Amino acid sequence: MQPESAEEYYARIAAHTGPDGRLPVAVEEMPGWDIYPYEVDSLRMKPLRPLADAEPPRRGEDPADCWCAGSSEDRAARFEGWVWRNERWVLTADLAQSLPAFLTLVPVTHCDLPSVPADLAAEMGRLIVAVSAAVEALPSVGRVQLAKWGDGGAHLHLAFLGRPARVLQLRGSPLLDWAENLPDVPADVLRANAAFVADHLATAVGGEGRPAAAG
Repeated sequence: MQPESAEEYYARIAAHTGPDGRLPVAVEEMPGWDIYPYEVDSLRMKPLRPLADAEPPRRGEDPADCWCAGSSEDRAARFEGWVWRNERWVLTADLAQSLPAFLTLVPVTHCDLPSVPADLAAEMGRLIVAVSAAVEALPSVGRVQLAKWGDGGAHLHLAFLGRPARVLQLRGSPLLDWAENLPDVPADVLRANAAFVADHLATAVGGEGRPAAAG
């Protein structure tokens, strides 16, 4: 049996839409979870859009157009919020968001996840473990969530999200939905949390850590 095409997959979805082109809310699935952040009675899906002709190009799809191919000033600006680095990787911190920690691990060399060189891949595994342990050591974090989307940029970036401790409604995949509506954490708290993570990471795997740049 051959893998199905995008058209075949889309046709299966379209066959389940109603007259208005909307899928029904699967109340027995995710909306039935106790961590689901929305009330189902007033919830409805957007109409299903037509299948696109192709995947849209991402920023840096051509390595020559990626930020990493720019000048040293361009590269420095991209990593302005770095909190830890070595010769091959940089960890940056988002200082304008609502979770205790939102950190991004980026290789200096241009690659995406399917094209990570073998030597970087081995180090990436160790760094994922070390960053995760450092984030979970924060007193305000219960668990770390690891995300790789890559729909907007072709240069690999791995996100580490600190799920607030003991706020059980924020567990699982709805975390980002909650995060969009939570009040922001003060920037000085986020800088302190990022510095804590950087210190733990430098102790575990070496490299250079520093406090996140002031926003």
